[in-house]
Amino acid sequence: MLFTDLGLSEPILRAIAEEGYTSPTPIQAKSIPAVLKGGDLLAAAQTGTGKTAGFTLPILQCLSTTKASSGKRVLRVLILTPTRELAAQVQESVLTYGKYTGLKSAVIFGGVGANPQIKAIAAGLDILVATPGRLLDLLSQKCVSLDAIEILVLDEADRMLDMGFLRDIKKILAVLPKQRQNLLFSATFSTEIKALADGLLNSPALIEVARSNSANEAIAQLIHPVDRTKKHPLLAHLIKSNNWKQVLVFTRTKHGANKLVTQLEKDGITCMAIHGNKSQTARTKALADFKAGKLTALVATDIAARGIDIDQLPHVVNYDLPNVSEDYVHRIGRTGRAGSNGVAVSLVCVDEHQMLRDIEKLIKQKLPQEVIAGFEPDPHAVAQPIQLRSQQHQQSRKLRPQGASGAPAKKAPAKRGSPPKRSFNH
Repeated sequence: MLFTDLGLSEPILRAIAEEGYTSPTPIQAKSIPAVLKGGDLLAAAQTGTGKTAGFTLPILQCLSTTKASSGKRVLRVLILTPTRELAAQVQESVLTYGKYTGLKSAVIFGGVGANPQIKAIAAGLDILVATPGRLLDLLSQKCVSLDAIEILVLDEADRMLDMGFLRDIKKILAVLPKQRQNLLFSATFSTEIKALADGLLNSPALIEVARSNSANEAIAQLIHPVDRTKKHPLLAHLIKSNNWKQVLVFTRTKHGANKLVTQLEKDGITCMAIHGNKSQTARTKALADFKAGKLTALVATDIAARGIDIDQLPHVVNYDLPNVSEDYVHRIGRTGRAGSNGVAVSLVCVDEHQMLRDIEKLIKQKLPQEVIAGFEPDPHAVAQPIQLRSQQHQQSRKLRPQGASGAPAKKAPAKRGSPPKRSFNH
């Protein structure tokens, strides 16, 4: 099948051709006709399958061939994403494929000043890409109107629920027109996603491409057993001895990411970290430098990396195995995209043996192991408990009383107020 078979207009096909694409991915081949029919859609597709173009292309087609009922330019499409990086990626897709349509779009998210975003909305838009927190902020200031929305997209809905955005989503749904087309994209069809879909979608078309817990066959997966104290030297050795030019490295914590960057820089390896405590400017620069080849390594935590889309990324390294087995599939899915091959390496110490067993059970395969000479693990090493992120968060809340605003209280209150808002995705 070719893009020319899908009923897309010449301006959109021209933009697709300029990007070098002729044939749609499976999710695109299924979702584009479904969206063009005008009905609701529930689609399961992981990052890296081409799902972003799967909804931006038909949306651009719909808007460019129909006019708003008022005859004026009004906001007709709202695309909600869980993270700033994913929002920026979706906006990039809209701009790339919509450049010959005359349609206007903007992206809004927290971590940066709101004034330029408010001005962009006031100038008139057809499509708005947003994270929930910033959208609610601008709605409360009456800086944006959703009265004419015809299409709503919830992208990576499973991650939105994981990150606690259900209440925000419900607030946004409450101000949207009742008559609209709803498109929900998720990596999995979990019980929570099905519940959200039941309340949101009207007789949706169902699309699922590849099992949600399966790893891409184009990715070579390898385990390097190593002692916890030798992980950093082993990573530096792998990068230098193999002459890796671009590697995405995952750590379990923000502190771990920062520490690893400092260590790798001492080894002469150019790298930066990307996580929730970094400013949006720093994160945008790190990602841009990495894509441009100015950095050898980008060190990321799971939430910060969601939505990172890098064409032909050759190497992903799990410096720490993830707490949640499903995140392993999401992590390694950053490589082996669009028909290219990729390598996913995991550095596993004795503390992580149970995590590895859980991952292998999930993906239903035993991962090959290779011990690197000079980095042989101590056979008598004893496992130590891993401090999980949720435990760290709970512990910090016990140690630091919080007021209703989430700021540290000057005096411990008699009753603890609301937990702090997570500003990362506002």
